[in-house]
Amino acid sequence: MSVSVLQAALGTGQPIFEHRPWSRVAVTVETWNSLIEGLSGGAWTMLGLWGETGMAHLALHEINPPQTPFDQGGRCEASGGFVVASLPCPDSRFPSVGRLHPPAQRLERAMADLVGLQPIGAPDHRPWLDHGRWPVRYPLGAATAPMGILPPYRFLPAEGESLHQIPVGPVHAGIIEPGHFRFTANGETVVRLEQRLGYVHKGIESLLNGAAIEKAARLVGRVSGDSTVAYALAFAHAVEAATETAVPDRAHWLRALMAELERLANHCGDIGAICNDAAFALMLAHCAVLREQVLRASAACFGHRLLMDGVIPGGVVADLPVNGIKTIQALLSQIRRDFPPLVDLYDNTASLQNRMVNTGFVRPALIKQFGCGGPIGRAGGRAFDARRQPGYPPYDQLQLETPLLTDSDVNARVWLRIREVEQSLSLIDQILQQLPTGPVRVELNCPGQITEGMALTEGFRGDILVWLRLNADNTVARCHPRDPSWFQWPLLEAAIENNIIADFPLCNKSFNGSYSGHDL
Repeated sequence: MSVSVLQAALGTGQPIFEHRPWSRVAVTVETWNSLIEGLSGGAWTMLGLWGETGMAHLALHEINPPQTPFDQGGRCEASGGFVVASLPCPDSRFPSVGRLHPPAQRLERAMADLVGLQPIGAPDHRPWLDHGRWPVRYPLGAATAPMGILPPYRFLPAEGESLHQIPVGPVHAGIIEPGHFRFTANGETVVRLEQRLGYVHKGIESLLNGAAIEKAARLVGRVSGDSTVAYALAFAHAVEAATETAVPDRAHWLRALMAELERLANHCGDIGAICNDAAFALMLAHCAVLREQVLRASAACFGHRLLMDGVIPGGVVADLPVNGIKTIQALLSQIRRDFPPLVDLYDNTASLQNRMVNTGFVRPALIKQFGCGGPIGRAGGRAFDARRQPGYPPYDQLQLETPLLTDSDVNARVWLRIREVEQSLSLIDQILQQLPTGPVRVELNCPGQITEGMALTEGFRGDILVWLRLNADNTVARCHPRDPSWFQWPLLEAAIENNIIADFPLCNKSFNGSYSGHDL
């Protein structure tokens, strides 16, 4: 395999051989700074940035790495396009990534809140997840007692004539999670939007420290409940990589079946909800019926409407019941009958199109810079799909065409979801036709030493990253899950600029960022 540019840049670092399946390298400050320059120049994409006591970690993906084939067993070989750079921080300080690469700024602020690692030269030192209500500061680091009350949060100023501010949230009119949105507007036109999140911080990473794998799997599967399969799959892949456990083929296929059912349910719900925010409740009603049918089929086949706790490290909890395939085939037939008329209704309703088209445009250059994935990224021309790269079974054996659009507005994000519904129907068909026989789970290996694993999976919002370190007894020493919303919430601020305030619900729902997944 040829050496990638990213690997060459890390050539002087110290490899961490316990880390799988991709490289983790301990780097110097000079190498860290060169990686930041590469990020700012667009040579690679940031996948994650997190910390622990005395160490900062930066996960990177090279945009054009050497091609990595699947091996004979359907496992993806370690790719030179994915790597973690780790910088020792003995004084709890590290050179800021966000000073040259804006997508890192919120992640750095979270690192400062959680671990106490301070980014040198950062443009923004305001707290992010810490609202001054925690019993300790730096809960993943020194865990010291708080020093008084934090000062009021300082929103960024906007200058100009006839500007006024409109605060919205964190408590909203509907039964949704909390987030604060501070609009600066000129009349009805939004000049700036600034978000304030972190209200549903649950301490997931603290809860994971020292947890048994079974408990940790349940916790990670609840980081964002609507993406429970994708999160559980990422955690399982990371554990299996760390322990070098080979999963039965049938388990891989059943996992993909659950993942596509989850994607199908959420996309149907989102399409209807976006239209509802344009006062077109008819689409919401019909799409809600389709979503409900998916949830009922999921419960009948896997014992839970949202498919929670179905995917576990080592495989899946249970096999399909005897009539499971017929149940899912009946579901596919119903959606294929009822969904196309809804697409026609959406496309042929002029008043709806008037609200959707050219609303909430996000520049493709911003999407690329932020490494924004999922429907938001693919509606703006970024083709990244973790099912294809780095890839994981059984998608290497399925016909998977990633839908791609370039309009990058609310309408494009609706159409992207429509195409992904159609794609999931095809993938589920293929899975049912090719489903292998055999066992559905194995016992995990226990190497008897500290090991590390990392995984990237594709949820309905985009790519989910899980990085972990296991103790010698296979308990969790450290685990960091990263939601795709970290790279999507900031772009919502860009999407609403120069739109009217009344279009914010449309823009917001077309993104559908996860509060819970972001706030951890």
